[in-house]
Amino acid sequence: MSAYEHEVVFAIVNAGFADTVMDAARSFGAMGGTVIHARGTANGEAEKLFGITIQPDKEIVMILIPSALGDDILHAIYQQAGSKTPAQGIAFSLPVDSVEGLRDGGAGKETHE
Repeated sequence: MSAYEHEVVFAIVNAGFADTVMDAARSFGAMGGTVIHARGTANGEAEKLFGITIQPDKEIVMILIPSALGDDILHAIYQQAGSKTPAQGIAFSLPVDSVEGLRDGGAGKETHE
């Protein structure tokens, strides 16, 4: 188990698959997330169309979760939106030192030293 109470999961998927990521995460207890529109930069992803290089659109889904849910949520995201799916996603998590503003029954701030 992690020394941190929370972690943030990042999932980077092809545009249009953020809901797939969130559905997978919610199936294991995630409450919600934030989606950021992005553009891929890997050389192999660039496509030429009428002489113009086009980089594929991406979505970055950020989900703050209790650390205890991390492994299950990452596995669910991989199954539903991983690199072997049309979403072509990758996912990873990072520990979170402190959280403020969660609506979990009034806990205002949690800090770890």
